[in-house]
This record gives sequence, C-alpha cells and structure tokens, in this order.
Amino acid sequence: MARTRSLLQYACSVLLLAASTQALKFDLEALSHPRPRCIRNFVGKETLVVVTATVDGYRDDGMRVDMHIIDAAGNEYGKPKDIVGEQRTVFTSHADAAFDVCFENVLTGSRYVENPHRHVELDIDIGADAKDWSAIQATEKLKPVETELRRIEEMVAEIVSEMDYLRIREQKLRDTNESTNTRVKWFGFGTTFLLIGLWAWQIMYLRAYFRSKHLI
Repeated sequence: MARTRSLLQYACSVLLLAASTQALKFDLEALSHPRPRCIRNFVGKETLVVVTATVDGYRDDGMRVDMHIIDAAGNEYGKPKDIVGEQRTVFTSHADAAFDVCFENVLTGSRYVENPHRHVELDIDIGADAKDWSAIQATEKLKPVETELRRIEEMVAEIVSEMDYLRIREQKLRDTNESTNTRVKWFGFGTTFLLIGLWAWQIMYLRAYFRSKHLI
C-alpha cells in the first residue's frame, strides 16, 4: 500500500513538473527589413492554446514589434501589430500540426534609437495549462485539492491522447515503409528481368549478325 502511494505521489510530482511552464525571454533586434524570429510548438487538433507575449518599450519610440501565429497547415490564429506591454492571443487549433509564433521588430525610422532592441517575454500554455482554473474553481465551487486533481486528470487525458496519436502515426509510417519496401522489391525484380532479357537479346542479335557476315 505504501509502495503504491509513493508511486502515485511520484507520478503526480512528474506531472506537476511537466505542467510547470517557464516563460521564454529574449531580446529582439530592430532592423529596417527584419527576418522573423519564430518559436515552434506542436499542438493536437481542437486544443486550447493561450499565447501571452509581453514586450517592453512604448509606442512611437522608433520601433514596432509585430507578431504572427500560423501553423504548418496554413491556418492563421493572430497577427497583432505594434505590440507594447502584454498581448494575449487565445485560439483553438484546427489541425494536428506544429504552429509558429513569429516576431518582427521593425525599425520605423521615426526617431533615432541608440540601442534598437526590444525585450520579449513569451509564455505558451496548451491544453489543461491554458484553462483558467481559478475561474473554474470559483464557478464550480471546488476545493483546491479537487481543482488540482481535475487539472492532473485532464493532463493525463492529454498525454493518453497524444500517445494514441503517436501510435496511429507510427502505424501509418510503418505501413508506408512496408509499401515502399514492396515497391522497391518488385522494382528490383523487374530491373533484373529486364537486364537478363536485354542480355539475351544482345547475344541473339550478335549471333545473327556474325552469321550474316559468315564469321561463325
């Protein structure tokens, strides 16, 4: 019983550690024609995502930070311009695909900037982490322990769903691999028979040629 309880506590600790998110912080250099700086993450279909970007500075300081959120399938989820302070974008994914959160710091030239950089702090919450559990606790009148257990339950469900997705993807890749191997095998057989036929035709042609010239 004690062993089972310790294993359960360890599993919960691992889940809580995996759930804890740390914001990504970086400096974004301002250029007249900047290249986008993108952060990529994968999300399953119909999953809640909250992207929170905090940018320092102020408007009309000679720099303009734009953000663009788009996934690998071409779905756009937000394109806010001239971000200053906190910018929160909430969306539900449309496909099982990776999505990029891209930033551009444009040097507008409206005034001289001695150090053309903006500091960006990015926080991406996906699935259970994206929900406002304080509001859920207040609405459903849950105890803190019940709220935490419910959050862990949803996290476990997401992990199971992701494992099922990976299993299905692995099955598709294995089927594709087996199909490719079969095609390569039959292509090899066909090439071999073709070469053998070409060799036999060359021998027959040369024999007929030499006989016509009375060389054999």
